[in-house]
Amino acid sequence: MITHRLGRDVTVLNDHLPVPGMGFLTVNAFVLHAAEPVVVDTGLSLPDRGFMDALGSAVDVADVRWIWLTHPDRDHTGALFELLAAAPKARVVTTFLGAGIMSTERPLPMDRVYLLNPGQSLDVGDRTLVGFRPPLFDNPATVGFVDTGSRTCFSSDCFGAPLSSEDLASCGDVAEVPSDELRAGQLLWATVDSPWVHLVDPVAYLSTARPLRAMEPELILSTHLPPSAGRLPEFLDMLAAAPGADPFVGPDQRGLEEMLAGFEPARPVGRPVGRPTVGPTVT
Repeated sequence: MITHRLGRDVTVLNDHLPVPGMGFLTVNAFVLHAAEPVVVDTGLSLPDRGFMDALGSAVDVADVRWIWLTHPDRDHTGALFELLAAAPKARVVTTFLGAGIMSTERPLPMDRVYLLNPGQSLDVGDRTLVGFRPPLFDNPATVGFVDTGSRTCFSSDCFGAPLSSEDLASCGDVAEVPSDELRAGQLLWATVDSPWVHLVDPVAYLSTARPLRAMEPELILSTHLPPSAGRLPEFLDMLAAAPGADPFVGPDQRGLEEMLAGFEPARPVGRPVGRPTVGPTVT
């Protein structure tokens, strides 16, 4: 993992995944350096991602007081229980539905849960975090927030985009992404992650962006995009265009077979690399 420090308030814990046919998807978690430190999401549920080491380089893990779970998808919950064990004072901020969804795999300890709904706030000592439902989301438990101290929006999946290279997916500023690539990637991600956007009433849908307009965050931190400063008008325009974007249609079985045919043949299990196969000689 790579870490990016954004001023005195935020550290980005950056990871990424290759997405066949799309590019590379940023997967971020964050540390908000409040008086009561907040970790926002806990990385991928894959082995050997180094989340706890990256987190320990940004904050004394034992000091973490809050774990804001923007939603309980597996790319947001990887090190959750490891972090709970290492940070005995920490509580998980989620919704009633979020706690319920987690319980189908590994229940959260309910004495360490703090239930918070969109529109409600959390006092973390030197600032207030205002929860809101992002305009685009893929999970009913999604709650992002705006930090009133730094005017930073943590938008969960909203505003994400697959990008063309690993370097872009791990960069520290979305300004490094060409503007046409960013716009196309965000519209693609909107149709992939929130396919219901094609079915909405436009007026009702756009009203969900009012909290963002009212709070006017200076910095937007999406789980699936590099840090984005001063881009709110551009991002709101993208939201308005999303219902009219081309719907995403994934590969069918034939497409899968074509992709598999393009892969290199797997090496037989147990056969050493670079050594000839031992067998009889035919003369």
